[in-house]
Amino acid sequence: MTVITSHGIEGLADAMTVMVSAFDPQFGEAWTAAQCTGVLAMPGAHLLIARNAAPVGFALLRTVIDEAELMLLAVAPEARGQGIGRALLQHSIDTATTSNATSYFLEVRSDNPAIDFYERFGLRQVGVRRDYYRAGNGVRRDALTYRLSLR
Repeated sequence: MTVITSHGIEGLADAMTVMVSAFDPQFGEAWTAAQCTGVLAMPGAHLLIARNAAPVGFALLRTVIDEAELMLLAVAPEARGQGIGRALLQHSIDTATTSNATSYFLEVRSDNPAIDFYERFGLRQVGVRRDYYRAGNGVRRDALTYRLSLR
């Protein structure tokens, strides 16, 4: 059974355990511990950790005034297909709603298979950042901005 709990900086080691296995290094999307620490030090930051016996996923989000942004969401490869990503996304949306956010945003690489997943949750594309991501081989990919109204 997967349990999701909310953490601050004390959950960073668990998130980093998932981070190293969940993000393909060719895309350069994984964050460093220092980057995560910087976000977690900001007001309105939330780190959600999904655990079975060990950490299997995490979501990092931040709410500022009435807007929430999902900065990272990852599930360990061996735990995929079990509904953990869905539970983390729903929990992050619930957290944003509880924090009085009226809009929920995220950015995703234009060729990321998770796009269908986000769209099934009702998120809709509202923007494009051209050539935002640079792969290890130098290939650039667009970042797509998605929004969900929480009203």
